[in-house]
Amino acid sequence: MGSWTVGEVAALAGVSVRTLHHYDALGLVVPSSRSQAGYRRYERGDLERLQEVLLWKALGFGLDEVATLLDDPGHDRRAALLRQRDLLAQQARRLAAVRTLVERTLTTMDGAEVMSETDMFDGLSPLEWNERTHGEQVRERWGDTDAYRESTRRTAAYGREDWDRLRAQSEAIEAGMAALLGADVPPDDPRALDLAEAHRRHIDGWFYPCSYQMHVRLADMYVADERFTAHYDGRAPGLAAYLREAIVANAVRVTP
Repeated sequence: MGSWTVGEVAALAGVSVRTLHHYDALGLVVPSSRSQAGYRRYERGDLERLQEVLLWKALGFGLDEVATLLDDPGHDRRAALLRQRDLLAQQARRLAAVRTLVERTLTTMDGAEVMSETDMFDGLSPLEWNERTHGEQVRERWGDTDAYRESTRRTAAYGREDWDRLRAQSEAIEAGMAALLGADVPPDDPRALDLAEAHRRHIDGWFYPCSYQMHVRLADMYVADERFTAHYDGRAPGLAAYLREAIVANAVRVTP
């Protein structure tokens, strides 16, 4: 078993020396040894860790998410590789579906068939939670917490069916809340409280343990952060504030 210089590893992995220095500074991939002259040297285990970092990045994970996964006390490299294989298979299926859609659209343009409105979007539905919409603000507020690390650990293993069920549940809860708001049902009405409890259990079941105190803190963020407010109010004006009031009332309901 040999060891490698920073330059040699950069050439092996197809990354820049600057990138390796950055990973070193972040504690993501730290060379295990030094040469007699004091230069950093990478061992076989370091290369394996670098491979895993680059695999997660290729799957679209951010460096903070990768760090959370690798630093998990229960982290297992084989299990991580199996999850990565599953995610790659999902991506491959989605790309195949998108390619089929492109081919059918080209055929339609050539006049060989008429594509229905439903078929025009077949294969384009998202496979996972919209990280671009909510990921940044969640990391800003919760990135250094056990809750965020647990959420990252759980969601890394979710497949398409998991995300489909997750979104369906979330959609049902939000639609139910919007309907109550539209009917002028008070946020402390038992129906609103039950939906608030369903909202808390949804988070608790899919992402991380969500106590009533944590749920209220999340509810405060829904109205304090304009990005979350825009999400809820985009469904029904005032929904963010209504949901917050229902969550707070639900927490009060269960407090001894």
